Amino acid sequence: MNETRVLIIFYFPETNNFVILQCGFYVDGGVGRNNTYNMSGNTKAVLLASVAVLSWATVATAFKIALMHLSVFCMLTVATVTAMAVYAVMMTLERKWGVLRAMPAGLMVKTASLGIVNPVVYYLVLFKAYDMLPAQMAQPLNYAWPIFLLVLLAVFNHEKIPAQKYIGMLISVSGVVCISLGGGGVAGRVSITGIFLALFSAVFWAAYWMFNNRLSGKVDGTVALFLEFFAGSLVLGVSGCFVGIEIDSLEGLMSGVYIGLFEMGIPFLTFGMALRITKNPALINQMCYLSPFLSLFLIAMVLGERIATGTYVGLVLIVAGLVYNQYFVKDQGQQVGKGEGAVK
Repeated sequence: MNETRVLIIFYFPETNNFVILQCGFYVDGGVGRNNTYNMSGNTKAVLLASVAVLSWATVATAFKIALMHLSVFCMLTVATVTAMAVYAVMMTLERKWGVLRAMPAGLMVKTASLGIVNPVVYYLVLFKAYDMLPAQMAQPLNYAWPIFLLVLLAVFNHEKIPAQKYIGMLISVSGVVCISLGGGGVAGRVSITGIFLALFSAVFWAAYWMFNNRLSGKVDGTVALFLEFFAGSLVLGVSGCFVGIEIDSLEGLMSGVYIGLFEMGIPFLTFGMALRITKNPALINQMCYLSPFLSLFLIAMVLGERIATGTYVGLVLIVAGLVYNQYFVKDQGQQVGKGEGAVK
């Protein structure tokens, strides 16, 4: 067994803070003929997944910083165009433009149409929730999306929810209630509208996951992401002609670019790569559960939010319910939290 350590240093100019995160993972390594260590597929997978997890851990803080300088619409537009550029670069590196050109027109349109849900509608709702709520509330409420996914799969795909999964759902829902009612422990008045928007964002992400999963195996992952964000960029660009896009500071522009890179772009690529090369996908998926807890640490350190007891308890309950359903209940057709759909 070899220990892989990942050291990430974040600098936040708004508060002039440095935050250093170090994570250690034990993974199987390989030894060459000359006792030279060769990085195994699992080690590479852990490193790639670590990039995704640590990136997602920073974005709740980044959202709040960006909203100090940009409107929700401008923030989304900058981030979406940035993410589209990331996927275009990846398409070039992987030589996927030929795959795109060979796609049937109907499949191309169907894939691109998902860009209306993600990034446009999903992130508009999510960013507005962050605009109205403390980050410590918006982040865990959005993390409850697998609860809604179970319900959507039952309604639209007619997949029966195993009876035991209601236990996990109840545990997670109790966490949502705990966070929502625990707003009294958060400084300032909590917006009920913001809470509903955070939960609606979880519904939209679950819907996106469900419809995107129907295209699994039909469309290359990188090509699909490029098409969705290209379509999203077009919609936002046209809308911007009527709504207006105003970016009057470098801080605002850079914060939007950061969100495009480390929320919408790079993590999805690295996490997908990790799942493709690992021999232990369960480990990679489990790493996702680190993200919301690391996020609370950054929210407290950088934004200065005093984390309420209800937030800690609620997040633990949400994650406990998700873990219970994923690892302690036998699936009977429903595939929640598996493969690339487990991200975020």
